[in-house]
Amino acid sequence: MPKFVANIRDNSGTAKTIFVEAENRNAAVVNIQRQGVLLFSLTESDAVKPVSHADTANRVRRFTHNGVSLEDISVFSKQLATMLEAGVPLLRSITVIAEQVESRDFSSILDKVRADVESGQSFSKSLARHPKYFGQFWVSLVEVGEAAGTMPQVLKKLTEYMEEAAKFRAQIIGAMIYPGILLTVACMAVMAFALFIGPTFEKIFKDMNIPLPGITVVMLTIFSILRTKLYLIIILIVVAVFVFKNYVKTPVGRRQFETLIFALPIVGPIAKLVVIEKFTSQMAILIDSGVPILYALEISEKLVDNLVCGEVISGVRDAVREGQLLAEPMEKSGFFPPMTVQMIRVGEETGELGKMLNHVANYYKSVVEEFMRRIGTLIEPVMLVFMGGIVGAIVISMFVPLLSLSTGG
Repeated sequence: MPKFVANIRDNSGTAKTIFVEAENRNAAVVNIQRQGVLLFSLTESDAVKPVSHADTANRVRRFTHNGVSLEDISVFSKQLATMLEAGVPLLRSITVIAEQVESRDFSSILDKVRADVESGQSFSKSLARHPKYFGQFWVSLVEVGEAAGTMPQVLKKLTEYMEEAAKFRAQIIGAMIYPGILLTVACMAVMAFALFIGPTFEKIFKDMNIPLPGITVVMLTIFSILRTKLYLIIILIVVAVFVFKNYVKTPVGRRQFETLIFALPIVGPIAKLVVIEKFTSQMAILIDSGVPILYALEISEKLVDNLVCGEVISGVRDAVREGQLLAEPMEKSGFFPPMTVQMIRVGEETGELGKMLNHVANYYKSVVEEFMRRIGTLIEPVMLVFMGGIVGAIVISMFVPLLSLSTGG
């Protein structure tokens, strides 16, 4: 007798996956409806192809990496959404994707997820067993998709969010790469002079026994310190970085560091906009997917990855629980710009909160991107002048004594 896999919601509102044996699909639907539960999807379990040892061997030969990247998860979400929308059963979809992923670890994780779903667990609970890769954001949205029967749409939103977040993060990182390269080159130039060229000039000056101008004395002193205390300087830098990283991991240290960043001129307001963009974009997809606002705030508080903003969201959540609208406590917190508060207030009044949150997120994303483009344009000549100043100061300090000697000064 055929065996069917059914996604249902019982009388308590809990989403479940059950197995039903019946002569045909219609008989299975009738049997499920007699139980007084809400049926979302029904697929024949025989459609699921088991993973053979040959398939596993083939997958091993095709793996390109072991870890699980954001791109791996994003591709999985996109592929799963497409297959489910095309009517492919969930178990079959997971099996096919697991055979094609390029990550050894992710393939193993998907095999475990498939086994859990096949044993009767819901897809969301199966994902929740791997919080390192599928966090509360993922699990909550999948739960909504299971309950409402809108899994493909939810997965599409997840994919779009992850792709936009990855693109946004890449633009910010890309804007900082070039200045970092120039700064590294400048440091290498100074070290090259200090370790190799400086000692040669110092020996020449001693042999010629000529008076040295102040700039040359200062530069040779710096070179001498770098040359003789290099290991000590490296150790001090490593210790300082270690102490700083561990201090920032503590709640007090992290709060102080974030407060300091937000208080910095120019950088502070942009850093705050990055955090607000992350919060509003997450809230937008949660609200649009049907997650209750209190639960959405709870998830965003954990995912915003900023202690100061997290504490503000916690206060907003408490106020909303007491019956206030979202805009009121956000305005009182002083953390969110007036435009954000006004847009959210309009969204609440018109019943388009998700849409307004998305507009806010897109606006701040464009503001940050434009800022990073301008910084990238401005910082290039600034860094070039900085490097030129360092190299020029070194060259002048080394050659001024020789020029004064040649001119009889």
